[in-house]
Amino acid sequence: MDQSRVLSDVSLSREIIHSALKPVIDPASRSDIVAANIIDDLVIDDDGVRLVLTVDPSFAAEMEAVRAAAEKRISAVAGRRKVTVILTAHSDAPSATTGPDDDERSHESPRENGAAGPETIPGIDRIIAVASGKGGVGKSTVAANLACALALGGHRVGLLDADVYGPSQPRMLGISGRPASPDGQMILPLRGHGVTLMSIGLLAEEGEAVAWRGPMLMGALQQMLSKVQWGALDALLVDLPPGTGDVQMTLAQTVRVDGAIVVSTPQDIALLDARKGIDMFRQMNVPIFGLIENMSSHICSKCGHEEHIFGHGGVKAEAEKLDVPLLGTIPLLMDIRTASDDGTPIVISMPESAAAAAFSDIASKIIKGEVK
Repeated sequence: MDQSRVLSDVSLSREIIHSALKPVIDPASRSDIVAANIIDDLVIDDDGVRLVLTVDPSFAAEMEAVRAAAEKRISAVAGRRKVTVILTAHSDAPSATTGPDDDERSHESPRENGAAGPETIPGIDRIIAVASGKGGVGKSTVAANLACALALGGHRVGLLDADVYGPSQPRMLGISGRPASPDGQMILPLRGHGVTLMSIGLLAEEGEAVAWRGPMLMGALQQMLSKVQWGALDALLVDLPPGTGDVQMTLAQTVRVDGAIVVSTPQDIALLDARKGIDMFRQMNVPIFGLIENMSSHICSKCGHEEHIFGHGGVKAEAEKLDVPLLGTIPLLMDIRTASDDGTPIVISMPESAAAAAFSDIASKIIKGEVK
């Protein structure tokens, strides 16, 4: 009988996995990874096994072999279950004793106090976060069109789809297939419409839920930043999940983000959440490039009447209140939606349209640094 079939029918437990991992040695402590207490998160369900190892950054090079060994040994007892092992790095805990000066310095960013902080990614000139305070405001559509607009302008552009729970960029850019990893370490991203793309959506089956908790999300983001062969890029756009959670904070703490773009509709509730998003980036010392008003107004295709379905002027007023630029306004058009659904963003499919011109204008401001 097929051994994998037998194993897949056996109830898999944490004890079985821990036992399988005993021979895998942590190079930092010289003990097995279970005894070394570097297993930060372990999830076992019908979809598979997902493990996060939190490691000492100074042993990062050696830990890739540890990760691969752990994945192999879990696979041997997991049967047909899918196994994912992710590395994430810890930082030293702050001292328990602080004085008045320490309290003041604790509010400074690494960039301000000279400490080692977020790093640059070799070959990438600038990293731009595309964010929203809430879902449903068209953030991913904006990110896809801005990336394509930059590519059309002759710029080398990458798009990291970090919206882990709702990765939509493969569909919007018409990209399918799985990224390759010839050496088992670096991942080769895929390309479409001149944009280099990496997305969790390319690694999971379509329709498959990504049921990951905080540490796994952070580990996945760190790997997509550092283990993807991005090449030389003028800009890497990062399509973030809605809100102000682990992924946003991990991005700002891991790499130097040159600026954030916040997308909102004119609706009051969307603006309230956008305000929180801007505040979070400011707390993380990430510059705010500006606000984009999406779904600004709807123009009837039959009579030409313009209607402000979500309100009028709210994003402009909010931008003035928060002292950030209003980068542009994007209309609510069916063509934008259908183009994204078809895998050809409107800046590609209808380059002469007013919507494409709006995206191109915003992209030009971003790449030229006019928003700083």
